Amino acid sequence: MKGNEVIAEAAIKAGCRHYFGYPITPQTEISETLAKRMPKVGGLCMQAESEIAAINMVLGAASAGKRVLTSSSSPGLSLKSEGVSYIVGSDVPCVIVNVQRGGPGLGGIQPSQSDYYQATRAMGHGDMHIIVLAPASIQEIADLTMEAFDLADIYRTPVMILADGALGQMMEPVDFEARQGREIPEKTWTACGHKNARPHNIVNSLYIEPEALEKNVLSRFERYKKIEENEVKYESYLTEDADIVVVAFGIAARISKTAVTRARAAGIKAGLFRPVTVWPFPSKQLLSLSDTAKAFLSVELNMGQMVNDVKLAVECRRPVEFYGRTGGMIPTVDEVYDKIISMSKSL
Repeated sequence: MKGNEVIAEAAIKAGCRHYFGYPITPQTEISETLAKRMPKVGGLCMQAESEIAAINMVLGAASAGKRVLTSSSSPGLSLKSEGVSYIVGSDVPCVIVNVQRGGPGLGGIQPSQSDYYQATRAMGHGDMHIIVLAPASIQEIADLTMEAFDLADIYRTPVMILADGALGQMMEPVDFEARQGREIPEKTWTACGHKNARPHNIVNSLYIEPEALEKNVLSRFERYKKIEENEVKYESYLTEDADIVVVAFGIAARISKTAVTRARAAGIKAGLFRPVTVWPFPSKQLLSLSDTAKAFLSVELNMGQMVNDVKLAVECRRPVEFYGRTGGMIPTVDEVYDKIISMSKSL
């Protein structure tokens, strides 16, 4: 199946019955697939009049305790950022998909990873984070989409699937039964009619008194600590004895893995470290590799964004270099391999 279609099908299998979105390339197949599938499972797929309307519809459905999905691509996520902050401030769960394209502005429709800062740093105003999952295969798209709904419910937070145009459009085999679901807490907080059976719930992100808002934000950051302790995901490939550790996520990691394998065949001790959660970033795990690695290389489809998280993680213990392409251009295996060779000569 195509990556975008897998996102739609995985959402349905995770119990999502509400989708609100607006068309934009290269993610439109998500809404097209759900427009066909949702009525067959008793769900609702609605094309809103804008991205702003769509994200606020998400807030409404999520407030009622429903599993709800929205999807877009880069500039569409910018329009949704205010609503995302409202959702975080209201402590309601949802899943957001960004199938990234090149930018800034309208940019182009080719694959990119230039929304890393937006996803991990500024997905909305205020003191906030969201969980960000970065798949690197179609199977992982299926698994992480279903995982995203569980994480959202467990921690009452938005969870983003950060994909790109290449993963959204490529086709690979997929098994929707490969993942086991997690235990989900009862949603006692929902605003879905109490019928005198429980106290009246109000879903709200407005706190007039600064003391009350501070208490609310501090409580949310305690949740973030638990997420950092329990939900970090990563892949480590040939890093045990690696002199050069390549760090990459998403489609860039697939390219880099082939380059690392080629470097090993040439006698160069290279390895790959792939963050699957880019927030929270697997800093502790990457730091531990600095005990043995001599250098790190961040490979990205942008001008250098995750590279700063790599530098922070290794705490200046080892040099960190960057290689990337931007504007929708994708690094080739040869380009990454040549960069590894160049770095090996200076070790």
